[in-house]
Amino acid sequence: MRFKSFLVLAVVVATAVPSRADKDKKKKEPDRAMLEKMDAVPCGAKQKGVTGLGSIWASVGITHMSSDEKLCPRYLLRTDDLEYEIQPKDKKHAAVLPIGKEVVFKIKNDHMTVKCPDGDKKSRDYEVVAMKPTNPEPDSSAQSSSAKNDRP
Repeated sequence: MRFKSFLVLAVVVATAVPSRADKDKKKKEPDRAMLEKMDAVPCGAKQKGVTGLGSIWASVGITHMSSDEKLCPRYLLRTDDLEYEIQPKDKKHAAVLPIGKEVVFKIKNDHMTVKCPDGDKKSRDYEVVAMKPTNPEPDSSAQSSSAKNDRP
């Protein structure tokens, strides 16, 4: 009787351990990318000008026009397969990310959540502006034309 209970307990433990290991394997690791560069691009402009009845006075020579162009950071994130150009959603309080460091990101539709594990580990939201393949496939027409030129 004691042997049977030990055998049943061993079978229960043996079946429980692999199912626990499967849960850990199913957990997807987040995507990683390298921050390659940052550019400052215009993201909005404020203009105060003369409109409406003021345009009548403007024709007389009384004008006041001022423009203030705001620059926002745009980052290039490079993975093994794609290059992402992203810019922050929060344009007023945009944080500067460390260039040349590896970041962890999650992407959903045209939005990306980026976290820098070496830095402050805070997740920030960005919008994806452009996506390009890292290594585009070479054209077969270019290869065939060069092969034709080699023949006498």
